[in-house]
Amino acid sequence: MAPERLLWISCQRTDLPAAISPIPGSVAPLFLITMIKFLLMVNKQGQTRLSKYYEQVELGKRTALEADVVRGCLARRKEECSFVEYKDYKLVYRQYAALFIVVGITENENELSIFELVHNFVEVLDKYFSRVSELDVSLSKNTHYTNKVHIILDEMILNGHIVETNKNRILAPLLALDKMTES
Repeated sequence: MAPERLLWISCQRTDLPAAISPIPGSVAPLFLITMIKFLLMVNKQGQTRLSKYYEQVELGKRTALEADVVRGCLARRKEECSFVEYKDYKLVYRQYAALFIVVGITENENELSIFELVHNFVEVLDKYFSRVSELDVSLSKNTHYTNKVHIILDEMILNGHIVETNKNRILAPLLALDKMTES
């Protein structure tokens, strides 16, 4: 058997749950329809400090979506659940001091894994920035920090799917970049 054929056979996964595919008559693995749609970092005043979208959303609709999502999360009490159903999304959010991190996910995505992903993201930011603050991630204040936050996020999430959670592997490209700019 040709090596290409062996590789193709070994990559087929029959143990994954399947769901209806957008292509008539076909089935898509569940991991293709579970995903992160967006991630927002907002302060207590409702100002968006960072936004990352993993699907196309028009600029005007983004503003309305962010305002609506933020308003809904800020209005909730601390003792209420951090998972909220909102239109076509489920929202998972965590509060860190004056910052809220809100993640919009599909209904099939695991809320607890996203809840822990948010905490992991904050731990990575803390490790790199030595105590991250709202100013570190503010869009308008310092693009140097904002770019690094986006790099960290891109190392963790690709096309709406979690690809890395190991802090050292997430920070490796940034540390290499820092080393290159120092020399």
